[in-house]
Amino acid sequence: MPAITLPDGSVRRFDGAVTGTTVAQSIGAGLARAALAMEVDGKLMDIGREIDHDASIRFVTRKDPEALEMIRHDAAHVLAEAVQSLFPGTQVTIGPSIENGFYYDFYRNEPFKPEDFAAIEKRMGEIVAANEPFVRETWPREKAIAFFEDRGERFKAELIRDLPEDEEISIYRQGEWLDLCRGPHLRGTADVGNAFKLMKVAGAYWRGDHRNPMLTRIYGTAWRDRKELEAHLHQLEEAERRDHRRIGREMDLFHIQEEAVGQIFWHPKGWRLYSVLQDYMRRAQNNNGYQEVRTPQLVDRALWEASGHWDKYREHMFIATVEDEDKTLALKPMNCPCHVQIFRHGLRSYRELPLRMAEFGACHRYEPSGALHGIMRVRGFTQDDAHIFCTEDQIADETARFVRMLADVYQDLGFEHFRVKFADRPEQRAGDDATWDRAENALKVACDMAGVTYEHNPGEGAFYGPKLEFVLRDAIGRDWQCGTLQVDYVLPERLDASYVGEDSARHRPVMLHRAILGSFERFLGILIEQHAGRFPLWLAPVQVVVASIVTDAADYAQYVTDSLRKAGLVVEADLRNEKINAKIREHSLARVPVILVVGRKEAEENTVALRRLGGKAQEVLPLEEAVSALAYEALPPDIRRARG
Repeated sequence: MPAITLPDGSVRRFDGAVTGTTVAQSIGAGLARAALAMEVDGKLMDIGREIDHDASIRFVTRKDPEALEMIRHDAAHVLAEAVQSLFPGTQVTIGPSIENGFYYDFYRNEPFKPEDFAAIEKRMGEIVAANEPFVRETWPREKAIAFFEDRGERFKAELIRDLPEDEEISIYRQGEWLDLCRGPHLRGTADVGNAFKLMKVAGAYWRGDHRNPMLTRIYGTAWRDRKELEAHLHQLEEAERRDHRRIGREMDLFHIQEEAVGQIFWHPKGWRLYSVLQDYMRRAQNNNGYQEVRTPQLVDRALWEASGHWDKYREHMFIATVEDEDKTLALKPMNCPCHVQIFRHGLRSYRELPLRMAEFGACHRYEPSGALHGIMRVRGFTQDDAHIFCTEDQIADETARFVRMLADVYQDLGFEHFRVKFADRPEQRAGDDATWDRAENALKVACDMAGVTYEHNPGEGAFYGPKLEFVLRDAIGRDWQCGTLQVDYVLPERLDASYVGEDSARHRPVMLHRAILGSFERFLGILIEQHAGRFPLWLAPVQVVVASIVTDAADYAQYVTDSLRKAGLVVEADLRNEKINAKIREHSLARVPVILVVGRKEAEENTVALRRLGGKAQEVLPLEEAVSALAYEALPPDIRRARG
């Protein structure tokens, strides 16, 4: 007689094994209509599965996050059925849900094309309308292998053969079509709804191995309703409009070429943007008690072996061999072991702690060419990296101090809000469980004392310690994990870092790894897209253009330009014999925030006509007033605050 405990604590008893559908019906007709799946003792299951033991149950409705992932998973099954019904002979492989959607990989002599999408989507709509129930069956292993081989589905047969011997083989039917799947699924195909769209095709090797056959991957997106779908499609359009690669070309900020894959050629305007951000971060670190250092690019593998990074990151390192010295060196993929070397150089006292060590550290990591993305995913990058060596008792204060600094930086850069995730021990890690318990507890206590609320991100900690992940949301609703704070008891132990305590004995410091931007390159890509290239004046690569209307005003335009430069502004003069409207269009496309237009009248009256990017009106101001106002507006926010 199973006792079913509901979320409100009430208990319902049944005479024998009972399905989730029956439990929902016993509660009410409304819940029976709304419940799409159930969570039994914390495990997500089909609502039609039987429960034959005492259990806690929670029903999943369309509004729950779990439902959205299931909609996407089921949409992949509907896609696969549609493809096989329209294109006989196509073999199916795997089709998971992913962020914002789903995909399915197919094997076919002729790859699919976007032109096929209309017919496939139409057939998917018909399958959804038919509302075929998802029915789970368990098959003997040999029966399942034989079934798929008889149908010519050699990829499915291979998947089944490679499953652990003790794993149950579950098959899901939807009408006459079926697929190998662990589940769970919604009640039927109608629960997928009509808020889906096929997005693109790509090539993918079977099981990610280039020696295997090439498959065609069809990507789709799926949502709870059409409103969510339209919002997503609008976000994608906006993201394309804001793409940092396109804006970078239009603003002449940077380029990337084959001779330096994954590395950036910064043009003068782009490097000015980079330098302004770096100068701002340097001031922020100086004001918060950090000491800036610089460490080598090439470091002997012995250090990476001692730190544990060689075993963990070797495949991502660029290696150099010094033949006459019989040495293997690695371009550093991170800065932390080198910072420990500076800490270890000389005798340290507890009076020096906390010691905050910062470096704009140039790092290199091998990323597969297919994973590279503009300046956001590169092989050569610079971190705003810092490490705080402290005692265990100082972790809470340092955490609170860091979070305040991070919040100020993000706000200055145009991000008002951020979320925090607590990432705990990963499956592969350094250090024993007792050390991890100690580190995780210390970070949780620090969060409590610093007033930091967080959500759990299980298993995503660094290999040497738990971490806080700081997630920004940009102007079009995308999340970016940038900042991090990691508590590390392992690396000081491995690299023999110590200080002399008040008791005159040697002690291990705690090492806090922290970054705010993450990497300058990626963060600048985020900034470009956040502002769509329309930077606030202090960040703009070119802050002002002085454009002459007639050649007679060229001398005055140059005088205005010189006045602005003396006031500290980055300014260009456009003295070409072109129509003023053409000049304005050109500089607006380049996203120059301010254009000062000058002609005979302005020259005679010592004024300028000021136009803002995106505005149609212009304001005529005395030159001295315009220079003063723009010089103040162009001050970085931290300097402006300091001046009052």
